[in-house]
Amino acid sequence: MDTIDKTTTTSEWRKSSYSSGASATCVEVSVHADGVAVRDSKNPTGPVLQFTMQEWRVFLLGVRSNEFDV
Repeated sequence: MDTIDKTTTTSEWRKSSYSSGASATCVEVSVHADGVAVRDSKNPTGPVLQFTMQEWRVFLLGVRSNEFDV
């Protein structure tokens, strides 16, 4: 995982339809040629994290396997 320059262009940012209301803790995700970018939806001009596709796949497998406390 690396942070990327805020000026990096990405495709459309997407947020879960389950994320709603002012108190929702959300991130936005953008899939692009170099992998997946993730940012805080409440701070769209803030830092962006960059994941390779392999890193993103492993993360999603962990989420689906309940490896994280949510």
